[in-house]
Amino acid sequence: MTAVTGEPAPVASRSYADRRAWLTEYFDRTAATAWAKLTSDEKVSGIRATVRAGRAEMLGTLAGWLPADLTGRRVLDAGCGTGLLAVELANRGAEVVAIDLSPTLVGLAAERAEGRFSRGTIDWRAGDMLDPALGTFDHVVAMDSLIHYQPWDMVNAYAVLAARTRGTILVTHAPWTPVLGSLQAIGRLFPQSDRAPRIVPVHAGLLRVAVTKDPRLSGWGLGRTRRVSRGFYKSQALELVRRAGGAA
Repeated sequence: MTAVTGEPAPVASRSYADRRAWLTEYFDRTAATAWAKLTSDEKVSGIRATVRAGRAEMLGTLAGWLPADLTGRRVLDAGCGTGLLAVELANRGAEVVAIDLSPTLVGLAAERAEGRFSRGTIDWRAGDMLDPALGTFDHVVAMDSLIHYQPWDMVNAYAVLAARTRGTILVTHAPWTPVLGSLQAIGRLFPQSDRAPRIVPVHAGLLRVAVTKDPRLSGWGLGRTRRVSRGFYKSQALELVRRAGGAA
């Protein structure tokens, strides 16, 4: 298990930048077709069916933690993939900025979204969720988009996003278990460059401590949390809530 500390990391650490570059290449080329199929109604294998079901449950969880009426609210869908969550939020009236590292997936998301929402708006972007040019938001959702990064880069991302968020930040991480920890260790011993990007399991308790100790998140509190476990899909949702009086 990788340790998590409360020390703030740089706005964009070298490990974050290197991992971001690798993920951009992977999701835009190697995995784009598979990801498009996974997020469609096409028939998939039993393993991928559990991942699809788990992601649907997690999407419903995070969407359920946001107001039913988002009219006039600006929401960042950080790591939008093929746009399922962005469409859901737009249908509640939100002004959604949907961003993903993969231009291919963003293009597919925009195509699939046509005619599927009529209230809000979606501004599709290809790039980094931490880009300050994206502006400020009422809510941020980062569903399974930081699970491939080291814990200190995850907490740093929370802090960077918090500086531009007025309301809540909803994130997920891969929960550490003895099995996942063992698999991570084996993966480090036997690296394979052609494999899918490894998920970095994080101990939920240590992550919560790191969030509470980061001075950049002093105006924030920890809210709801929920674990979703469906076969090969395991993810933990966490809500960060701006405290009353916390600077926006």
